[in-house]
Amino acid sequence: MGCFSHGTAIAIDGPAGSGKSTVSRLLADRLGFTYVDTGAMYRALTLKVMRKDIGFSDETEIAKAASGLDIRFFPPEGSSGQIRVIMDGEDVSEEIRKMEVTGNVKHVARLGSVRQQLVKLQRKMVADLKGAVMEGRDIGTVVLPGAAYKFYVDASFDERVERRFAELRAKGHPVTRDEVADDLKQRDHTDRTRKFGPLKKAGDAVFIDTTDLSIEEVVDEIIRHIKC
Repeated sequence: MGCFSHGTAIAIDGPAGSGKSTVSRLLADRLGFTYVDTGAMYRALTLKVMRKDIGFSDETEIAKAASGLDIRFFPPEGSSGQIRVIMDGEDVSEEIRKMEVTGNVKHVARLGSVRQQLVKLQRKMVADLKGAVMEGRDIGTVVLPGAAYKFYVDASFDERVERRFAELRAKGHPVTRDEVADDLKQRDHTDRTRKFGPLKKAGDAVFIDTTDLSIEEVVDEIIRHIKC
């Protein structure tokens, strides 16, 4: 796969629990690209806002926090498989995945001025990389509408609940399936109805249903669509 030009981008969108994060990570490894998790950026900013005790209705202060956000991604350590997220020099990889952060991301992600700041940062990241696999909710529609390759991955709601439930329990979070289902329903609604950067399949994106596919099968399917 050494025939890609500098700055080649692969955009992968989809709802929570669709498998897009794991797929994007493995795809980036296969291609020798950098994996960029935009959701982690919004989570990190949410954590920063919570730590600074900024009110979620204070768009001006949240936008200021976004403009000064120093966030970097590093390969996982050991066998965890999860990328390391460094915010302002601190590893916040685990903290940004906690339920209290997850529950508040929507307040930050819905703000137009905040999304504008992070979209700039995301585009700059890609421009500076040899190649990138970027995943999120609006990558193919807003962040990288000119991406060389676009994919939209999804799975049945029940399957997404099971995946998210298993992930959280594996990390020791004491949650129930009902709590996870309620959280996903709320996140789906928020993601699809927000005014700025809603979750939506780009018109030219390839749709992949991951419900009955293994992660490796999804990655293989994506690679079949990449003409190098």
